[in-house]
Amino acid sequence: MAASQLSAAPCAPHVSPPTLPHPMANPGYGKRSAPSHLPRADRDFAHLPPREASIAAYIDQLPDGADISVKTMAKVLPYGQCALRTALNRLQDAGHLRRGSECVANDEVLLWVTRTFFSRTARDDEWWAAFTRGDMPPERRQHPTRSRAFVLLAALGRTAPALTLSAADCAALEPQVTVWFERGATEAELLHALTDGLPTPIHHAAALVRRRLTDKMPPERAAPTQQRTVLRTLECGECRAPGPAEALIGGRCGPCRGNPADTPTGPAGTVPSTGVRSRMSEVRAAMTPRSERR
Repeated sequence: MAASQLSAAPCAPHVSPPTLPHPMANPGYGKRSAPSHLPRADRDFAHLPPREASIAAYIDQLPDGADISVKTMAKVLPYGQCALRTALNRLQDAGHLRRGSECVANDEVLLWVTRTFFSRTARDDEWWAAFTRGDMPPERRQHPTRSRAFVLLAALGRTAPALTLSAADCAALEPQVTVWFERGATEAELLHALTDGLPTPIHHAAALVRRRLTDKMPPERAAPTQQRTVLRTLECGECRAPGPAEALIGGRCGPCRGNPADTPTGPAGTVPSTGVRSRMSEVRAAMTPRSERR
């Protein structure tokens, strides 16, 4: 059966922005946008089957840090987990998505963190290999997607109809909500602050929301230790084993393509050590000695 028949779905290839705040992943996880996208266009995903195009368009509109695991997306999209897993694998085949890990470092630890990288523009294997090496040019500023703050404000009327806001109101209030998020507030805390104990009637929803955002502003919380990416690796889209990007053709390792010799051997689930040990040594050498930390 043709892939287009398997992928057919009732959704249009391009979906509207989410009407409710999409769940965010734990800090440090979730969607990560690859750099240097081309500007958004109507036919960005026209080369994909309908289902994959619909899912890609939805992910593209989500902010970085959004939870795009199949379990979470199955709750907000009209597809089951099996269909979503297949669709994500096909997005990987098409060059829009790669799963892998980044090594982040602060003054205390080196930690490998799971990442899912998404690119609106389809990329070939050579581009993804350069991305994992950190050889990409600086990212150019693009038109931003709707922010987490804007999405929450736009959906406020679903929780409290009397607080339905216009697009202009959402844009005007967006900076205040952003400050809440920067101080560590969650969507649930914001919704509670804005909708609990509403007066009746409400004559000006935007004015009431602005007042509550000001009066109930949470205190600043301790900023997390700044982290920086030092190493990155991708994993096979089929067996999920990590490996050097150069060995992943179409996002799959040699054994999964039927070419065992293409992938370095080693214990299951390990990252090939080629070039990694020396780079890790450089990172450790640049860290502040424990005896000098304050």
